[in-house]
Amino acid sequence: ANRGYATLQVNFRGSTGYGKTFLHKGDKQWGVGDMQHDLTDSVEWAIREGIADKDNICIKGGSYGGYACLAGLTFTPDLYKCGVDIVGPSNIKTLLDSIPDYWAPLRNGMLLKIGDVDGDEEFNKKISPLYHVDKIKAPLLIGQGANDPRVKQGEADQIAFSMTEKGIPVEYVLYPDEGHGFARPENRIDFNGRVEHFLAKHLGGRAEEFVEVEGATARFPLLEKGGNQAEEA
Repeated sequence: ANRGYATLQVNFRGSTGYGKTFLHKGDKQWGVGDMQHDLTDSVEWAIREGIADKDNICIKGGSYGGYACLAGLTFTPDLYKCGVDIVGPSNIKTLLDSIPDYWAPLRNGMLLKIGDVDGDEEFNKKISPLYHVDKIKAPLLIGQGANDPRVKQGEADQIAFSMTEKGIPVEYVLYPDEGHGFARPENRIDFNGRVEHFLAKHLGGRAEEFVEVEGATARFPLLEKGGNQAEEA
């Protein structure tokens, strides 16, 4: 709010804390189903109420929220001006395939929630943003931890490099000493500063001058491999 933005956090269907019936309304509703529709409906409500400017909306989230960001940019590409994806999966099948054997019960539970991406290749392609990169119109900022045991670095790599190959603006920041989210204060400050400048660039809000954070470990895989990452900060 201090930077000039209204923020809206949605308890979409499938959220916890509202009972089992509400929780299970999110079953098999990832990406193109009701979970994502609730986000879209909320944005449209904010526009109708005069809270949001329809031409200046960002979608931001972490973990499932990162997936929802990617889904928003691919499945409703005209709704968002930009997106910020933090440790979000881009391909549901590769996400589940990366789960270690000792997490097998978790994997089985996720299949029940998401749908049979193992046995139905077309269903996986339908709900995985990676297969719809061509639809993305808005610039994207990705934040990822290299040691993430849940959403592996490959999930960020594959969509970042795919967008770069297609000439779609993307900035990708990797922290080699972080996991599923950013725990070290230096890295949190660093990434928040990068988000602030990204939003200012694309939405026009206020931003402090970005100063390199001592101790932060940010790396830029697109630059390291000769990509065309947009301006870093």
